[in-house]
Amino acid sequence: MRQETRVLLGVTGSIAAYKSADLLRLMQRNGWSVRVIMTRAATEFVGELTFRTLSRQPVAIDMFERPGQWEPIHIALARNADVMVIAPCTANVIAKIANGIADDLLSCTALSVEAPLVLAPAMNSVMLAHPATIANLDVLRSRGVHVVESAMGDLACGTTGRGRMADGADVMDAVQSVLAGQHTSARKYGAAERRSV
Repeated sequence: MRQETRVLLGVTGSIAAYKSADLLRLMQRNGWSVRVIMTRAATEFVGELTFRTLSRQPVAIDMFERPGQWEPIHIALARNADVMVIAPCTANVIAKIANGIADDLLSCTALSVEAPLVLAPAMNSVMLAHPATIANLDVLRSRGVHVVESAMGDLACGTTGRGRMADGADVMDAVQSVLAGQHTSARKYGAAERRSV
């Protein structure tokens, strides 16, 4: 019998963080086991207790919390994931991953994971259209990272445009597609690249 799919769900500091709770429930209804990593900024929008209660597992936030095993927490989390999903993913976290900056638990884990990585950007439309954000997303796509396009709609700043986090169902579709295609495609960097040559 196949082991259940293990998902690592990253939540960043966006007003769309509340949508991650619904996404977590969708993942659970699909029979997946979900571990949550939150940035400190994310906890300003949604409490850690929400995700701990829904996932029925500890929520990882602190890079320096005492681990239950000898292995550093970001390595342990990365090794035990079949897929990593960051939803919502802010411009800041997109830039960190694209440029190899690992200064908190989420970014360290994203750079350590060898499983497929799926990002669901969420930000103001001006930030999304900024050349730096476009370039960072292009870099990530070229490395095999899967990006779920942001949706059009009302934004938290009071304007309307592209930048809303994609609906949970759309994120789920993307993740299922990635998992289904794992045997035919690999990440284009890190250990996945080494295995493919």
